[in-house]
Amino acid sequence: MAILGRKVEERIKLNRVMKMGISSKIEVAPPLTQDDQEWLRTLWLSEWGGETMVSKGKTHYFQDLDAVIAWADDVRVGAATYNLENDGCELMSINAIVEGLGAGSALISAVEQAVHKVGVGRIWLITSNDNLDALRFYQRRGYRITAVYPDAIDEARKLKPTIPQIGYYEIPIHDEVELEKFL
Repeated sequence: MAILGRKVEERIKLNRVMKMGISSKIEVAPPLTQDDQEWLRTLWLSEWGGETMVSKGKTHYFQDLDAVIAWADDVRVGAATYNLENDGCELMSINAIVEGLGAGSALISAVEQAVHKVGVGRIWLITSNDNLDALRFYQRRGYRITAVYPDAIDEARKLKPTIPQIGYYEIPIHDEVELEKFL
């Protein structure tokens, strides 16, 4: 019952934030509590179809990734996960629960700052060929398309069958698109 109560309370707060609109200030912080971790896990399950993500043939596990959460008036409004590596940082996921608040921009900025702070000069990501809105979002923030991997998502479905066949705008999902930014 406590979890159900928290979810109802959070939904009420989220509705309040949505009504307030863009005037809400977005703050970004790493997950600090068990509730934050559970919220992130639930977000990954609902948005990414499980606790794993496949990128360039490699399976990544939610619990192994760094994360940040976007907040507006004490309500979680988005999250990003990333994987620091020797040659850069892969942005694994970014989700803005409410569009138009600036959560996505705040999240990507926070990840870029965290990556730069530890001395990593390159951030990259993979998106799917159907995700035109993501391609626009990242390119407007200085990311460049560096590669297209034909049929990579068809191969990824062998590792993660929950990846849909049809994506945004009814576009069949087949290919990975890689973007990068040097910081």
